[in-house]
Amino acid sequence: MSAAQGSAARHERIMAAAEEIKALGEAAESRAPYAVNQATIGTWLDAMGYDNERFRRGEAPPSMAQVWTMPGLGRKRPPEDPLSRMTELLTEEGYAAVLGTNCEQTYERYLRVGEEVRVTSALESVVGPKRTAMGEGYFVTSRNTWYVDHPDGSTEKVATMLFRVLKFVPRER
Repeated sequence: MSAAQGSAARHERIMAAAEEIKALGEAAESRAPYAVNQATIGTWLDAMGYDNERFRRGEAPPSMAQVWTMPGLGRKRPPEDPLSRMTELLTEEGYAAVLGTNCEQTYERYLRVGEEVRVTSALESVVGPKRTAMGEGYFVTSRNTWYVDHPDGSTEKVATMLFRVLKFVPRER
């Protein structure tokens, strides 16, 4: 098999895996280990050097959506997490380096103290191979959606985030 054929076969494996993962839709779900709480909001405000009385009285800054569901130390993402699955596959295919490239967030409303948040994850897209200043790689975009479930059984979407990384082979210098 020529190098070009090997490269084409690798690309086909990557894209086939991406389509399988995308077909699963919102394949991973994580629940926040703690309800939205004033202590965490206050700590976040202090760490960011930001103060707003609104957020000292029961509402969380919208940009904290991800804080409630991050795995943190000792916890792991679910094994079906689409971004993890895709980046692991790319690592196995030789694209071992990673660089976060951009993040787009949309907030539907502020979270309130006492609400319990969950997040779902889906693979949005895989594009490549692309030659970049860092090296050749694939851009992998995941979509996270945060929800609050209400006592009446309804579910409300409160935030979304598109997160894109570049998985690449470092360019030789």
